[in-house]
Amino acid sequence: MTASATATTPSASPARRPKRNLLSDGQNLLATILVSPTMLVIALVVGFPILFSVRESLFASSSGVDPTTGVLQSGEHFAGLSNFTDIFSNPTLVVGVWGSMDRLVNAFINTTFFTVVCVVAETIIGVAMAVIMSKAFRGRGLVRAAILVPWAIPTIVSAKMWALIFDANGVANKLLGQNILWLADNSYSQWAVIVADVWKTAPFIGLLTLAGLQTIPDEVYEAARVDGASGWQQFTRITLPLVQPALVVAVLFRTLDTMRMFDLPFGMIGPGKYSVETLSMFAYFENNALRYGPAAAYSIVLFLYIVLVAFLFVKLLGADVVGDPEAKAMAEARKRRKVAARQAKAEGRPVPKPVRSTITSGDSPS
Repeated sequence: MTASATATTPSASPARRPKRNLLSDGQNLLATILVSPTMLVIALVVGFPILFSVRESLFASSSGVDPTTGVLQSGEHFAGLSNFTDIFSNPTLVVGVWGSMDRLVNAFINTTFFTVVCVVAETIIGVAMAVIMSKAFRGRGLVRAAILVPWAIPTIVSAKMWALIFDANGVANKLLGQNILWLADNSYSQWAVIVADVWKTAPFIGLLTLAGLQTIPDEVYEAARVDGASGWQQFTRITLPLVQPALVVAVLFRTLDTMRMFDLPFGMIGPGKYSVETLSMFAYFENNALRYGPAAAYSIVLFLYIVLVAFLFVKLLGADVVGDPEAKAMAEARKRRKVAARQAKAEGRPVPKPVRSTITSGDSPS
């Protein structure tokens, strides 16, 4: 009897998927754990006041005598959208620089006017500051430190300082040889606020633009000079395009900050001046008058206005407020997939499915 020996070989194990490393980059669980404290603080500090303001804008204070019971009314009642529609149905007419109009419309125009004029002037002056500070000269560090002084001064202090300058007997009138009432309720008060705001915040745009200028290699300018490019051509074709991402973000921040302007015109010109009254000031005065519902409604209007402007900046001008290269790469990949899907549908081909990698950093196939 012969025993036949059979050779046993280990059976090939089925391919198994590599484990997902929860500590590797880009994993949802780790990202949620790290971001959750910040999101909780944002929800408490930002989200709750917004929700409370929305709720308050739908209520109004009860006053007078109830016609059915004859009892003096108190507290508040649900008013729906009446706080918003009263802007058109029961306008409060005021006379300002723009003529006789509803007080909220006047404040809205003032806010837009200050935002456009201040941001344009600050951008021009700030870019000029950045170009000058980027040059190599003796005392450049002292100049960069000194240019921060106006921005570091508290806004209310700047307002009082400029109020003294623009006083009827102040330095501005003495230098101009005029007797202009800068702090009265007229168009001059608007330009006084604009001058003070540009002086204070133009260095902010200048510093952010300077940070963008320092990322441009010197070899680019040297090659342009060798090709015979003039200084203006270097500025328009090299400096501005390469510094655009930092400049757009700086302009976005300044735009959103100027739209909520309050302390500078309030401290410099004072309350009750409709030529400089902004949306923030109007909501503040309504709140002090115990009209909480309308004050919340006007704050919501300003909030939606700011959200719209920020959306236009991000979508149309490409403001990169996050600066995450991985997020940008993922967004570009999604755009390419959408384009490929549209082309496949147009040509009658099956839509390609996105390929997802199961191996993450730190993983190694067994």
